[in-house]
Order: sequence, then structure tokens, then C-alpha cells
Amino acid sequence: MGLKADDTLTFSFEELLAYLRSKTRVFMDVDDHEYYITHTDGYWRVQDCEKLNPKGRFSDCSELVTTMSELVELPWLDGKSLHDLFENATFYESVQEGWVRPE
Repeated sequence: MGLKADDTLTFSFEELLAYLRSKTRVFMDVDDHEYYITHTDGYWRVQDCEKLNPKGRFSDCSELVTTMSELVELPWLDGKSLHDLFENATFYESVQEGWVRPE
């Protein structure tokens, strides 16, 4: 679980896919709601940042899938996929605890 950076990321859908392949996590805001897209423990998932599980972590709001291509087309928010939601979403880097941004 990372920390949401202040600055937004701007990219095309294809650039988002490349970003996820490289970074494996990103925050996404859609309709004033915050989500976390991540790859952990061998699975891709979308998590709801506004709902915590009993361990104090973000709650999963999508199915767990093994490939990013499955994740981007998986309907998880009112029948819409990440691909469907992309145009109306705002993305933010996930800064990992203990990580210092090079100047």
C-alpha cells in the first residue's frame, strides 16, 4: 500500500498500461472516489481506498486476476472496466513508504 502523490499523472491509455507494467501500482480518482490499482501476491486488483479491511488495508473492489490485460477489461465499477473509466479518471503516482524521490 503506497501513499498518494500530490501531482497528477497525464498519459494515454497505452501509456497507462506501460506505466503499470513498470510501476505495478497507481492511484485513480473517479467521480470523487479514490481507488488503488495494484499488483501484489501474483494478482492484479482494484482496491477501494475509502473502505479498509480488518487489517487496515484498502479493500478489494474487483476480482483478483493474473494478468493486466484481464484487469483493464474487467467490469468492477457499476459494470465498467478500467478501460471504460480511463477518460474520466485522474491518476496519481503511488509513493512507497521509505522511498525518496531523487531531486
